[in-house]
Amino acid sequence: MTPLSLLLSSLLKHRECLQKAAAFCQVPPGLHHRSFSSCLWKQKSDAAQHGDVQQRCGHEIDPLALRYDFLVIASYNITKTNLIPLIPTNSVDPNTIFANNEMSLRDIEIYGFDYDYTLAFYSSHLHTLIFNIARDILITNHRYPEDLRKYEYIPDFAVRGLHYDVQKALLMKIDAFHYIQLGTVYRGLHPVRDEEVIAMYEGCHVPLEIMSDFYGKSSHGHTMKQFMDIFSLPEMTLLSCVNDFFMRHNIDYEPVHLYKDVKEAIRDVHVKGIMYRAVEADIGKYICYGEQSHAVLKKLSEHGKKMFLITNSPFDFVDRGMSYIVGKDWRDLFDVVIVQADKPSFFNDRRRPFRRVTDKGTLLWDRIHRLEKGQIYKQGNLYEFLRLTGWRGSKVLYFGDHIYSDLADLTLKHGWRTGAIIPELRKEIKIINTKQYVHMMAWLQALTGLIEQMQVHRDPASQAVVEEWIRERDAMRPQTKDIFNSQFGSLFRTYHNPTYFSRRLSRFADIYMSSISCLLNYNLQHTFFPRRTPLQHESPFWPEHTLAGLNVSSQLHGNKAESK
Repeated sequence: MTPLSLLLSSLLKHRECLQKAAAFCQVPPGLHHRSFSSCLWKQKSDAAQHGDVQQRCGHEIDPLALRYDFLVIASYNITKTNLIPLIPTNSVDPNTIFANNEMSLRDIEIYGFDYDYTLAFYSSHLHTLIFNIARDILITNHRYPEDLRKYEYIPDFAVRGLHYDVQKALLMKIDAFHYIQLGTVYRGLHPVRDEEVIAMYEGCHVPLEIMSDFYGKSSHGHTMKQFMDIFSLPEMTLLSCVNDFFMRHNIDYEPVHLYKDVKEAIRDVHVKGIMYRAVEADIGKYICYGEQSHAVLKKLSEHGKKMFLITNSPFDFVDRGMSYIVGKDWRDLFDVVIVQADKPSFFNDRRRPFRRVTDKGTLLWDRIHRLEKGQIYKQGNLYEFLRLTGWRGSKVLYFGDHIYSDLADLTLKHGWRTGAIIPELRKEIKIINTKQYVHMMAWLQALTGLIEQMQVHRDPASQAVVEEWIRERDAMRPQTKDIFNSQFGSLFRTYHNPTYFSRRLSRFADIYMSSISCLLNYNLQHTFFPRRTPLQHESPFWPEHTLAGLNVSSQLHGNKAESK
């Protein structure tokens, strides 16, 4: 990127002329004369030659105009020069629990958990396994080309929370206001040009009627599917790989059929038990951090807290995993265990009764009058669960990784407190703590502030400089994406807006964290307070660092007033 401060001292050979102008314009100490030379040139180069500049430094130039022109660009130089010392050096602890809504653990009597990616964390081998099995199902059961076996899982291709346009076969990231982030739209494994995206959608906005439904599904006329589950990462990658294969070989295909076939193949990996059997056969390869989950459950139990487990996974799979994480007596920690719950239907469908399951997986037919400790129950529904346990309202805290299936109904309809498990947080926080990211974002914010303040000056010279700053900002913004993921960027932000995923996270989760083990860092009397950030119409309530140079605008306003 070419800096605004260019070395143009050769155009101003007479040093005394430069010193005279700088002194008159009250150049701040430490600002190099070359910076001043540069600013004079940037503002006047189209209309002035070397001799003209010399005359301007004499009596013919309007002194206030000269001072004003200088300060416009001087603000850029001052800000950038003095920015680094003001950048805070304190880093974010990835083991922190972050609050969207004030909540005290003192009020929590009952703790509930999902199983997959909440109590059981999986290694990257699991996504490769799911991808490979589903790919082979496409070839074997759906007669897809044999050459698809050449495609392997790409671990860093997709991020959670992306939307997929089923009819156009496009994978993309959408922000909280339904705007597509240009540069993140992919057909197959390749990006789609911004101009093509704008033409297809008649802009960047995705209308509400074609967005995914409440649970992120593409149903009832919705053409967008949002992938919110961590298990969906291999599904997105497989969709992209098959699309890529068809395009590379100029094969005419129907995107809707492809989406449904991939969806069915991924479902079969779970429903037919293929994945479960593979994980059970080599549990140590796939489950990690088990001792941390065990420590959390033990801590809660020692403090007399009631605990329950509601998961969509089958009993044999959960039993094998929990025995590995906790031990054979893992059920002693839980007051209620529910498997194959079929969330989110579990939270809404009142018609399905609970059914008891024996240790050998046999389904019993007796009516359930109470939920007993040590027993295993299948299906059921939340309304019956509430009636049988009496566990209602804000004394219950439930943890899960799926924003919709695990948390949305609980917080909206039943008033439970909710905790989201976001494993991606750890990686993103590590990036946020790097000097590269901190410096990049500090300068991007400062530059944005300069543009915002200086754009009010409508003379051609000032506007030319502001346009130069805008181009520099536009060139920097893709870097803030690529540092997280070169295709889709951060899980939580587009360029500056929160992502659609972030919007849902902030609405449906009272607290969120990278893993359940973060609870070990807090006592059970702790209150989580959300950071109070000013609304757009509010002024900051707490002292903050003021970036050098941003107050130059007030000087400019004063100078303009003086010249009237």
